Amino acid sequence: MKNKRGLNIPAVPGVLLAIISVQGGAAIAKGIFPVLGAAATSSLRIVLSAVILCLVNRPNLRNLSRQQWKMVAMYGVALGAMNLVFYMAIKRIPLGLGVTLEFIGPLVLALTGSKRLLDFVWALLAALGIVLIAPWSGNGIDIVGVLLALLAGALWAAYIIMGGKISQIMDGNKAVTIGMLFASVLVIPFALADGIIQNITPHLFLLGLVLALLSSAIPFTLEINALKKIPAKTFSILMSVEPAAAALCGLVFLHEKLTTGEWLAVVLVVTASAGATLSRKKKVATTIDG
Repeated sequence: MKNKRGLNIPAVPGVLLAIISVQGGAAIAKGIFPVLGAAATSSLRIVLSAVILCLVNRPNLRNLSRQQWKMVAMYGVALGAMNLVFYMAIKRIPLGLGVTLEFIGPLVLALTGSKRLLDFVWALLAALGIVLIAPWSGNGIDIVGVLLALLAGALWAAYIIMGGKISQIMDGNKAVTIGMLFASVLVIPFALADGIIQNITPHLFLLGLVLALLSSAIPFTLEINALKKIPAKTFSILMSVEPAAAALCGLVFLHEKLTTGEWLAVVLVVTASAGATLSRKKKVATTIDG
């Protein structure tokens, strides 16, 4: 029998699975960029994701309150803008640097309003990992790409906040599906401007379908359900594994060598993620025992 409450995947494994899925999609997207362009690739991913989610979830658009429409629209716009801007950023700068800079947004969110010393420690470890993994000493880094990645980070933080709020007033799967429709409306003009109609082929369409599943439909559904179970701050720290995952994907798929400092960054980021997870479990256990 179908679980009417949506996915029943624990929050922490769900977030980690979402990260793996996104990085697999990023590898595919990098191969599409030279033909379709960043904006068109992002738009193809988002629009196909919206279609897939609508077919699977079949959301009822009736009986939504004004507040729900407003929140899901803001959530969808943040989601669409975040992905569009990020793809435009990694077209200009390396994937590892783009992900690292993008994470500054969620990291700032994780530190904001934190009252527990342990949370601050995990955030500091993640921040140190980011500093080590970023090629700050590299030459010829595109400043526009850097600024776009930072903007994507700010939009990512907004997406986390909106996701946490919308998950409290709507079913997670329904929120993601309707949000992707709003995201599609936002990105379609950019796809048309990028020449998607002239450049699309059946092969690219199929790649876009896989990209939609790996980079949007699967991870966004996992994330919206995770945000119902854990605080936005904890979610942000867990997502700190993203720069490490991007660096490892660069090593495996793009044959990018990691320096000793970058390997150390991977260890620090994974440690921060594991620490946040353990803190989460300890807090839950204490609540149950009490």
